[in-house]
Amino acid sequence: MKALVKVILIIGLCFAATFLAIKATGALTVEQIDGWLTQARQLSPLYVGALVAALLLADLFIAMPTLTVTILAGFFLGHAYGATAALAGLMLAGVCGYVVGWRFGEPVLAFLVKDAAERESAKTLFRQRGFVMILLARAVPILPEVTACLAGMTGMPFRRFILAWSLSSAPYALIAAYAGSVSSLENPQPAILAAIGISGVLWTGWYVFRRRGPNRQVA
Repeated sequence: MKALVKVILIIGLCFAATFLAIKATGALTVEQIDGWLTQARQLSPLYVGALVAALLLADLFIAMPTLTVTILAGFFLGHAYGATAALAGLMLAGVCGYVVGWRFGEPVLAFLVKDAAERESAKTLFRQRGFVMILLARAVPILPEVTACLAGMTGMPFRRFILAWSLSSAPYALIAAYAGSVSSLENPQPAILAAIGISGVLWTGWYVFRRRGPNRQVA
């Protein structure tokens, strides 16, 4: 367990470093994202959808305000198209994270965990409990990308990974995009309530998982 936690923390810190660097330099802000989407809408809704998908894909490499981008997708494109664009970006990010972990993860894992037995233990533990971790990962910024990389790194079957990722991403995109579609500058309450509700449900799930996890195995 300690080896897996160590790997999650270190990879998470690497992702967090990009977020801190962006914050420190002011290179990417919510206001800038809103401005890009506004400009893209003046050209074509297709540009807005492509930009949303690209921003959420980029979240794999540069920490993005994922929930904010998804809500803005609904605001600019409406519920159906906003959710579609957001889900496309989220799925691309997940698949790319899995592939990166599968292709380059073994040397990284060997570097982070020197003992071969501990590495195998960490892989086995993630394969057992990783499905639920992926389902609940959106409760914490950066954790979804970490779990996607870990899924590939630890050899979780791709079909199992993509099922968990889809079950996590689809409701997230649908709810957040809907909240954005019924929100406005004058009435931001739906977006605020959606953000609170999504976080609350996911954190409740983590609480239950943590309480029951040590006493049961996840198939």
